[in-house]
Formats: sequence, structure tokens, C-alpha cells
Amino acid sequence: MVTVQDVYSYLNQLAPVSYQMDFDNSGFLVGDRFAEVGKVLLTLDITDDVIQQAASWGAELIVSHHPLLFHPLKHVWSEDVIGRKVIALARHGVAAICMHTNLDIADGGVNDALMAKLDASVTGLLEPAGTDENGIPLGCGRVGELEREMKLPDFLAFVSQRLNVSGIRYCDGGHPVKHLAVCGGSGGSMLELACEKGCDTLLTADVKYDRFLAARELGVNLIDADHFCTENVVIPVLLEKLSSELPNVEFRISCLEQTAQFYTP
Repeated sequence: MVTVQDVYSYLNQLAPVSYQMDFDNSGFLVGDRFAEVGKVLLTLDITDDVIQQAASWGAELIVSHHPLLFHPLKHVWSEDVIGRKVIALARHGVAAICMHTNLDIADGGVNDALMAKLDASVTGLLEPAGTDENGIPLGCGRVGELEREMKLPDFLAFVSQRLNVSGIRYCDGGHPVKHLAVCGGSGGSMLELACEKGCDTLLTADVKYDRFLAARELGVNLIDADHFCTENVVIPVLLEKLSSELPNVEFRISCLEQTAQFYTP
């Protein structure tokens, strides 16, 4: 028999919750840790539709990247967006495990998956994030190199195809792409770090206006390839690892998530 705790214990080996950043709320967030698990739904976000899909499929557990709960709950009401999700999970007997910044930082996590998706080799960490229990440096984001140098327009087309991005915002720093830095999700603040590490390009998401101005002045290509698209690359990786470790459990990726839409006149 496999329990919620068994799944959580393995996930905690892959991406220890102790790695998470101070603001974060990763870990086992909702449910009975001793409940038996036969079906697990994997998703980037726990939405109302995802909860309904899990319940309809008969899943006992949802594993997500983004936490369901961030702030201390003072009440759980059906009228509240978060409260109604907690109620729905409890009603259907579905537990929730969320692996967020710890999965960004961990070896083999979000940023390594993103580099692999872009056929880039990892040569180092982008932003320091302390050390593990053995004193080995941890970091959020990765730096590395493409197999071959690409002109920026060609690389943008490659990114669009590989990450299934509907639209890309970017700044042309005046260089071809070879030495690449990535940070899945919101990483515009890491622009200067990427420049210091000799990267000609930073690929991330949620980039603010001032970051594009800074990129032009620094001469660094800056690419906003969508928060969902730069992080969702890790979900198939989790599927493969969990399925291999727990063959008696059925794992499935949710197909219901939606990100921002792009309008082209």
C-alpha cells in the first residue's frame, strides 16, 4: 500500500522542502498523510477545474508546483477563492502536496529541466541560495551553454517551439545566443547576475519594463517566455520519476491548466 506520506517522502528526497525560500509555503498542505494512494494528478497550479478533474478521475492526491496556500488562513469559507478549494479537496478526500522554490533550486528541478528542454548544458548556478546539509552550494536559476551559437531571431523561434509559447517579449542585446542563463518563473531581478557571469542571454518570465531597459544598456538579450511555459517543463520530469519510483500508483498530468492568452490583431 502506498500512502500520501510515501509520495511526499520521495518528493522530499528529490527536492527537500528545507531548500525553499523564506517567503514560500512548500510541502504537504492539505489532507490525510496516511491515506492510501492509487492515483495522483500532477499540475503546475491547483485550480477549481484541476480539483474537479482529480475528483472525477478518482485521484487521492494532487502534486503541484505552486502552493495552494501562501498566507496564514484565518477562515475557510466557500465564498473565498482559497477557502473553497480547501473545502473541495476535503469534500472529495483529495490531498495536496506543493513543491515550489525547493523544486526551483533542487538538482534536476525546474531550472535543470528548462535547460535540458533548450538543449543547453549546465555549467553553474545563477543566484546563490545557501548550501545543503553537506555544504554543497545551492542556487536558483542556471547558467550554461547552447550546443551551437544561434542568432537571436532563430533562438526565439526555437524557444517558442520547444516551450510551446504563444508570444515572447524580448530585448535584443546585440549578441547571438550561446552563453545562456535561465530562471523559470519570475527572474528579471537576476539580469545583473547573468551579465556578471558572462551570459549573453537571460531567459525567464514576468519581466518588468525597467528590466528591459537595463538589458539594453547592459547589452544582454532578455527573453520573457511566459511563467507557465518556463516552469511547466518540470511536470513531465516529475511524472517520469514518480512513475519509476512508485510503479503501483497511476500518475497523470492535468490538461486543464491555462495561462495568459495572447491576442494578435
